[in-house]
Amino acid sequence: MKEFDEKEAINAMRAVLSDESSVLYDDDELLNVIDIIWDWYDDQGLLDIDTEADDEDINTDALIKHVGKMLAKDSDSPIRREDVEPLVMAELRYEQSLEEF
Repeated sequence: MKEFDEKEAINAMRAVLSDESSVLYDDDELLNVIDIIWDWYDDQGLLDIDTEADDEDINTDALIKHVGKMLAKDSDSPIRREDVEPLVMAELRYEQSLEEF
């Protein structure tokens, strides 16, 4: 299994954005989305060593809602609500691609 690479995850996330949206978000903003996702995993117990989380264990609707909620609380975040779902799904697809190696 290939290791998680933040730069590759960011590139995967940028690939789903329009050029207009992509220029609005610097890498730190996209890293913030990644951090929110991983914090949610931790809160759900999906990072526990004894937990074998499958893709089916991840409630994507709840995750997308959580990321949107956390970004809405951050008044400095430029990430648009309509970009939340594509960004989260791109990050999840990137994670799934790591299992192929």
